[in-house]
Amino acid sequence: MTLSIAPIAVGGKLNISLPDATCFDVRIKQLQLEQDTAKSTFHPRTQTSHLDLNRSGTGLMEIVSEPDLRSPEEAGAYVRALQAVLRAVGASDGNMEQGSLRCDINVSVNRVGRPPGTRCEIKNLNSVKFMMAAITHEIHRQRAILESAPDIDMATVPQETRGFDEHRFETYKLRSKEDAPDYRYMPDPNLGELVLSKERVQAIRDTLPELPWETRQRLETDFGLSERDVEVLLRVDSGREVQYDGEISGSSSSAVAYFDRLCVGYNSKEGIRRSSKAVVNWMTHELLGQLASRKESFKDNHISVEQMGELIDMVQEKTITGTSGKLLLRYMLANPSQAPTRQIATELQLISFQASSDPASCGTSLFLPDLHTVCADAIAALPEEVASVRKGRKNVLNKIVGRVMKDTRGRADAPAVKALLEKMIVEEQ
Repeated sequence: MTLSIAPIAVGGKLNISLPDATCFDVRIKQLQLEQDTAKSTFHPRTQTSHLDLNRSGTGLMEIVSEPDLRSPEEAGAYVRALQAVLRAVGASDGNMEQGSLRCDINVSVNRVGRPPGTRCEIKNLNSVKFMMAAITHEIHRQRAILESAPDIDMATVPQETRGFDEHRFETYKLRSKEDAPDYRYMPDPNLGELVLSKERVQAIRDTLPELPWETRQRLETDFGLSERDVEVLLRVDSGREVQYDGEISGSSSSAVAYFDRLCVGYNSKEGIRRSSKAVVNWMTHELLGQLASRKESFKDNHISVEQMGELIDMVQEKTITGTSGKLLLRYMLANPSQAPTRQIATELQLISFQASSDPASCGTSLFLPDLHTVCADAIAALPEEVASVRKGRKNVLNKIVGRVMKDTRGRADAPAVKALLEKMIVEEQ
């Protein structure tokens, strides 16, 4: 059942960006409401179809685009852009694998300068990967039909509806059809037209959330992020949960919102914010990397913005080393806690060795040995290496640095240790 004769929106367009920086518009003919009838599952092995009527009556939104796509890559970019918009406005989570979004594609082939050829429709594609594969196979199939005809100018492709075999990556015939009359459209008296007032439409327009292209521009302009970093954040953000009636499940499930709060949360009273480069590096490389190693996604992240922000601050202020920060992050993911990050780092004895033994300079009440003392012990333990350094073999100094890093369990800053050792060896000489 469909309201195609009374669409709720017409004449739209969506701007698409390709990886090679090419941009183009895809016109959207109309948006209409439909009513699902059932789900059919075809089993090639038994050559039977099973019908699931549990979905009967479910409301659907069909978005009909104009024939503006010229390749599988353009079609894939269009569907991904459409997914991002639907998720941003809370209309759908857009998860194709779970059935929230499906694609029907029409493919036709024509020679350059000729009108479009006969189109064949491929139904119910449930991933961008399969959609692009189906288009590729269908292009080759139709070209083979046209090129094998005795008279290529008179050759035509039979118009039909086809399915896609996900195992063989091939399309197969479902049924033949002539045109729209084959569907036997007729008005349904139980479906009244949906009328939206201008005031309602304007109210929706005024309260729209930030759309994907606006988010991209803000991240690149305001925070100076690279295109790659923006892509990572937006890709993670596209997986966030969308609740019923478009309610988005909290900022903690949004990677962009998490990034925003991390950047502006350092000292908001004085207008000081964290380095966006440091924040995005810790988010994309460390946090997302460790979540992936645990086979988890960003929505499984239970480290609060405050905890993550404090971890970044401690590394930036050299309260802990970068290596200790990664270890601390791994521990916090494995052991969820509401405790402040500094407290956890202190309990794990990850606070860095400082050039001073003053507890206040270490940012903790835990007394830490003087780094000068640790370096002196390493010099005394490796007299041959010290003698080599004094003879000009500077590379041997790295072995002494390694001894200090081992004694401090990686809590000392390696460049600072190297500089201090070099100074001490020269002074003793």
